[in-house]
Amino acid sequence: MTRLASGLALAAAALAAIIFLPPSFLVVVACVVTALAAHELAGIIGPKDAISQWAGVVFAIVTCVLIAMAPLNAVVVVLLGLALIAVEVLFRNRTIQEAATELVAPIYIGMPLGLLVALHALLGWRATLLLIGTVAVSDSAQYYSGRAFGRRPLAPTISPKKTVEGAIGGVVAGTAFMAIAGRWALPVVATLPLALAGIVVVVLGIAGDLFESRLKRVAGVKDSSTLIPGHGGVLDRIDALLFAAPAFYVYLQAR
Repeated sequence: MTRLASGLALAAAALAAIIFLPPSFLVVVACVVTALAAHELAGIIGPKDAISQWAGVVFAIVTCVLIAMAPLNAVVVVLLGLALIAVEVLFRNRTIQEAATELVAPIYIGMPLGLLVALHALLGWRATLLLIGTVAVSDSAQYYSGRAFGRRPLAPTISPKKTVEGAIGGVVAGTAFMAIAGRWALPVVATLPLALAGIVVVVLGIAGDLFESRLKRVAGVKDSSTLIPGHGGVLDRIDALLFAAPAFYVYLQAR
């Protein structure tokens, strides 16, 4: 019951924000989500000292804002990242490997969430909901398909409960949702390209889920945090979206 209640509350809040908030407020919301997820990530992968942790969080927020303003600001993000690594290595006596961990949050979290805001500005709330809805439908279909038909593990060393049958169910359901709902959200795009985009989005979403599961397994933690009752942390809720959003944005820009 707790999981259901918190899930419904999150869904309602996200829906209201996407539909009713102006772009400037959406940037603020994205920055808050980025900060929470980046802080959780820092607790999973390090660095362990507080200064480096907060540097990564702040850089992730800056990245989110820059990408939301203009995706081509990715070049600026790269230059800022190189400058940060140089400062860490030259003045804080850290190795390149240690300093590079601070770039994970900006690239892994800040960029995708910034692109999500940019997608909203480019094509409106319907396209944004189409992406999020596709990921959500796929995630639910994976769970129920896996429970009903799951036999073969998908990635037993990373996420033992995920099955090939569940993944297939997620791909089918997510692709169908993208193809059908996409005719409402993106009427200028034909059904076949929408279906192909759906396959890419769902497969990347599964990869994103497994990626975060791998990070947690290496760190020996079950959830990224306990912030959301019954659901874990913010990063646990957006892991699939982080991999799917950039591909969907690029697809819509290239069409």
